[in-house]
Amino acid sequence: MSQDFKKIVIENSDSIVQMWMSEINSLKQDNYTANISDELFESTNREFVNVIFTSIKNQGSAKVVEDFSEKIINLGWPLSYITDGLQVFRRVSVDYILGQSVKVDSAHISDVMKSVDVWVEPLIRQLVNEYSGSWEHIVSLQRVALQELSAPLIPVMDRITVMPLIGTIDTERAKLIMENLLEGVIKHNSEVVLIDITGVPVVDTMVAHHIIQAAEAVRLIGSTCILVGIRPEIAQTIVNLGIDLGKFPTKSSLRKGFTRALEITNRKVIDLEDNDESIEKMIESLRGE
Repeated sequence: MSQDFKKIVIENSDSIVQMWMSEINSLKQDNYTANISDELFESTNREFVNVIFTSIKNQGSAKVVEDFSEKIINLGWPLSYITDGLQVFRRVSVDYILGQSVKVDSAHISDVMKSVDVWVEPLIRQLVNEYSGSWEHIVSLQRVALQELSAPLIPVMDRITVMPLIGTIDTERAKLIMENLLEGVIKHNSEVVLIDITGVPVVDTMVAHHIIQAAEAVRLIGSTCILVGIRPEIAQTIVNLGIDLGKFPTKSSLRKGFTRALEITNRKVIDLEDNDESIEKMIESLRGE
């Protein structure tokens, strides 16, 4: 933007902002911002226009643009809010400058439009890039969080851990299950791992193959894997598909699997009665007497 036009925009910022706010507000009822409160919409618009004028003055605009883009993402507003706002500002600025001109011809109009574009286009690219970068970063963090939650390994007792699986198991998730399983077994020094498939809706050949691979990998590092949560329909599907799960223990419920895990680790559940004799027997049992 030429210095003359830039000076006009800065010196008449109040009038231009008023025109811009008026046009932006008129769009509210017809687009994605219709359900946003008037207070939030107006405060965000004022912050937006402040970003625009900070950029034209070149006063720390990079940080301001970055913060504003991140705020729009956190609000859940689409990228079109930014692009629409800048297009409106482009039109308002051109109209205002032309309205202040004494003589208007095609050459002058072209000069004004080119000058405005020289400033607005870089700002559009900067805002879009910051928005996209922030969005990709947030999506990346969410993906990592979901992956961690999709295959958790929970230590429930010394040398016993549980991996509850919920939802569909695809190849990518199966790889994650394998990695978390092996890392967790070593980290928690687990002798027994209970893989609970109660929340897995379908167990087909591929899912069973992945589970068998995981169980075999656990066996190779010196631990035992117990498959629990086998519902009747899942058992029937496994039989019909001819899947061999005979290499590692299976139980119908987590409770039964946990009882088996205690036996493997030379422990058991003892029911205590409220008398001295029962307590004495428990102590003797724990001492191996």
